[in-house]
Amino acid sequence: MAEITAALVKELRDRTGAGMMDCKKALAENNGDIEASIDWLRTKGLAAAAKKAGRVAAEGLVGVATDGNRGAMVEVNSETDFVGKNEQFQGFVRDVTQVALTGGISDIEALAAATYPSGGTVAEKLTSNIATIGENQSLRRSVIVSVNSGVVTGYVHNAAAPGMGKIGVLVALESTAGADVLEPLGKQLAMHVAAANPLALNGDDLDADLVARERAIAEEKAAQSGKPAEIVGKMVDGAIAKYRKENALLSQLFVMDGKTPVAEVVAAAGKDVGATITLKGFVRFQLGEGIEKEESDFAAEVAAVAGV
Repeated sequence: MAEITAALVKELRDRTGAGMMDCKKALAENNGDIEASIDWLRTKGLAAAAKKAGRVAAEGLVGVATDGNRGAMVEVNSETDFVGKNEQFQGFVRDVTQVALTGGISDIEALAAATYPSGGTVAEKLTSNIATIGENQSLRRSVIVSVNSGVVTGYVHNAAAPGMGKIGVLVALESTAGADVLEPLGKQLAMHVAAANPLALNGDDLDADLVARERAIAEEKAAQSGKPAEIVGKMVDGAIAKYRKENALLSQLFVMDGKTPVAEVVAAAGKDVGATITLKGFVRFQLGEGIEKEESDFAAEVAAVAGV
């Protein structure tokens, strides 16, 4: 029997897109013959994933899972939103999010290499799903949020199934207060984050490039006013202060009442129970954000197939 080397396995994986264990098995079944192994994988429906891997996957689901003072969130993409309603796909998202939470895995490559609950790796299960569901799918990102003392609360907006949907949020509250106090507060704050989409916790934490862009716009607008330079400077400073206030979570007005800054809501909750509550951070995933989706021209596709 031919020796099944790592190089052979890699070559077969590169040519078919099939999982590592599937490639090893194919080579073993076909005495190390690459071409025969490709045919073997094709008959099993496992090589089909290679062709599908080139398609843009910008739909799918965001999975959220929490356990006391730690939470995990994972985005798994697919080509169409129909797959997000597929029970097999939903089960995969649920399992992978739990794998991330249990292992504390925020690195996407480490998550792909992690052991899947039913055996093999997460990446191998994903490849199998691509073949059986018939669409390209991908692990896009993963995050772990934790606090030393307190809770991490999760929220999914417009959930497709428990713990998964198109917008996911994790909020970290550090405090000695009980979970009975922190969980409801965290849930409301997470709902606020989903709706208001803050860009940072504090105004000073906003991305410097974003602030610079806003400043350039404000300077251009102020310059057109024809006012004296010192007034123009104050107009620009005021515009930037407003931008920081509206885009930082702690200074945003709480969506539940529309008038109280989030920082005051958290402080008041702590005062009510006689314990300091600190909003340590948050993460918000919106499905497909930043992915450039392909715009298809159906008429052109039909014409191309027909040779017109």
